[in-house]
Amino acid sequence: MKLSLLLGLLASALIAHADELPFTQVPAEFAGKFSPGKSPLIFNDGHPVKTAEDWQKRRAEILADWHGIMGAWPAVIDHPKIEVLETKQREGGITQRKIRIEIAPGQTGDGYLLLPANEGKRPAVFVPFYDPETCVGLSGKPQRDFAWQLARRGFITLSIGSPGGDARKPVLSTAAKCQPLSYLGYISANMWQALASLPEVDAARIGIVGHSYGGKWSLFGSCLWDKYACAVWSDPGIVFDETRGSINYQEPWYIGLDPALTRKSGLVTPENPRTGPYKTLIEQGHDLQELEALMAPRPFLVSGGAEDPPKRWTVLNHAIAVNQLLGTTSRVAMTNREKHDPNEESNEQIYRFFEYWLKP
Repeated sequence: MKLSLLLGLLASALIAHADELPFTQVPAEFAGKFSPGKSPLIFNDGHPVKTAEDWQKRRAEILADWHGIMGAWPAVIDHPKIEVLETKQREGGITQRKIRIEIAPGQTGDGYLLLPANEGKRPAVFVPFYDPETCVGLSGKPQRDFAWQLARRGFITLSIGSPGGDARKPVLSTAAKCQPLSYLGYISANMWQALASLPEVDAARIGIVGHSYGGKWSLFGSCLWDKYACAVWSDPGIVFDETRGSINYQEPWYIGLDPALTRKSGLVTPENPRTGPYKTLIEQGHDLQELEALMAPRPFLVSGGAEDPPKRWTVLNHAIAVNQLLGTTSRVAMTNREKHDPNEESNEQIYRFFEYWLKP
């Protein structure tokens, strides 16, 4: 039996039992264990979050802390301008529009909209990456064509690349006063607005997914913009881990940008110390579980590889605890593979996740 068919049958069987969704069960060895750092369920003054009303106040406090450290966003654009540069028909009746889209005030980026032939309001997914061609299957890079594969399953997809074209030298709008990774979150907010403005899209059913660099982008985008209905983060590194070269939030193209000092790329060492807001976040005891808790009660999937192995459940337990406080279960999922690169199995799990949460 083909793997995709087997996974499809498994997913269909599990969907019938909403309290037993696939990949949401914490392994026994990690149950009840929490990664270190500030708990999302403790206010800054030390008192605990006890009610759903408390959580809304704590949630606002977390957002204020992170935006205060990383820098404020410009105003989100209500209706980003979209210029269609070229239209092509692809197999399966999918319309591909090459577009130029307003990603920030005074700034545009090129990308692709894929529109399946099915009628009526449809779910949509934003797929950011280094370049948009990879996501729509035009670059030949295997297992990274999330937008194309989702379009084949009936989702409208929007793909763009790094602002300015170089992920390590991102071009920020002159209106932006925030860190580059926060800026990618801001762009994600604008891309949600763009999708929601399309007559073919059901604004209540818009998700986001990215791999690696795109995984960090989709993590910050979905956590900082609560209109995304659900999210998938493929091996971004869901915790600050300075022992891993690819979990490199300290870099200036993420949240280590410092006007007074540009650090050399690489691991944090005494000779190559932390800089910018990343340094501040570490010194104040912040970590990514605070951001990830902002997803509650929205569902998310960590498609874990080399950077996010099973031990990351201790990080995810923080988000699970918030969901439990809110009376929701089975909203935090993780799958695992050995290598960083996506594969057929991990991608099929991603597509099934979106089909479950975004299709009626």
